[in-house]
Amino acid sequence: MTTTPSTTPPSTPDGRLILLRHGETEWSRTRKHTGRSDIPLTERGEDEARRAATLLTEFDVVAAVTSPLRRASHTAELAGLADVRVDDDLIEWDYGDYDGITTAEIRERLGGHPWTVWSDGVPNGETVEEVAARARNAIDRALPDLHRGDVVLVAHAHLLRVLAAVWLEEAPRFGAHLTLASGSVSVLGHEHENPAILRWNAIAPA
Repeated sequence: MTTTPSTTPPSTPDGRLILLRHGETEWSRTRKHTGRSDIPLTERGEDEARRAATLLTEFDVVAAVTSPLRRASHTAELAGLADVRVDDDLIEWDYGDYDGITTAEIRERLGGHPWTVWSDGVPNGETVEEVAARARNAIDRALPDLHRGDVVLVAHAHLLRVLAAVWLEEAPRFGAHLTLASGSVSVLGHEHENPAILRWNAIAPA
């Protein structure tokens, strides 16, 4: 007797994916591209991380995951997240030769070319497609927990913007149309079966 394979689609998780961008660093304050350089939080960044905890109280957090870089892991700690696991795929975009310099400085080097990381890429770093592949891996690892409740991902501005595009089933460069402030909380989920942004770039009051 033969059996027919099930054609039932996988169920849509009820849990929400909560994106917490790390607090301010000296390089983010001065708008330098901060990729793999392990820059610590400023005092203001530490305060932003503590205040972000107030935005997380409404969620049923069953898992928390952080980038390995200390600006993210320290943010997770200060935000009161417990039993946090590290996912190397949540590390920030590798900006290669452009790590530690600003967009204005890059454009000056390029003779005034209107460079952006989204459209022009970086020498000796990652492509946006490579960042998207890592984001997809991080989402896939979070999915089992999303069937139990809400999952917090603590990471970096560009990585999380690409991750949101991947969640929405958009091209990775769609992330160029999203902004993320330091210490902000954003929420991804579903509207019926459709992936959706439920909240974006929320900042806890001072």
